[in-house]
Amino acid sequence: MTSVVIKQIPNALTTLRLLLAVPICLLILKENYSQVLWIALIAGVSDAVDGWLARKLKSESRYGSIVDPLSDKALLISGYLAFAIVGLLPWWVAVLIVTRDAVIVCGALVYYGIFGSYEVSPSIWGKTSTTVQMVFALMLLMQQVYPLFPALSFNIGLWLLVFMAIVSGCHYVYIWGCKALNKQNHID
Repeated sequence: MTSVVIKQIPNALTTLRLLLAVPICLLILKENYSQVLWIALIAGVSDAVDGWLARKLKSESRYGSIVDPLSDKALLISGYLAFAIVGLLPWWVAVLIVTRDAVIVCGALVYYGIFGSYEVSPSIWGKTSTTVQMVFALMLLMQQVYPLFPALSFNIGLWLLVFMAIVSGCHYVYIWGCKALNKQNHID
């Protein structure tokens, strides 16, 4: 019994990270950036620990493979929307981030609706885009509490963020479009 409970710790941490999207978003809207930094630190540590624990305990699960990236997306999308609302980020950037993820999710749902189940596997472009989003979000938060970064770093970060969102979004559309065509050709 204890072993079963212990093996659920990674999923519990992943779920916690998903739930942390709400206070992070609300605290950004209240412009309480120092508290957001602490909660973001907890989210970041839980992200590292849940994956490590899942591998160590041999308790990787379908739930974890779905909710882990969903947690990252919930944190990032709500954070970027909140950044735009309080004026830390141009609206068009937040819309780009949300649109990219919406296209990916809608594409996955359409694929699932037509062809059935599929294996969720993030591409290197998707992982890089998510990493850039996380780093840029942390830079924005850090700057509000500890203004250390020069303006140039935000300009470079912003355009890297935009570039990676576009490239990774197009890459996912291309890859999954090819998979759908392949699958369709095998059905015909």
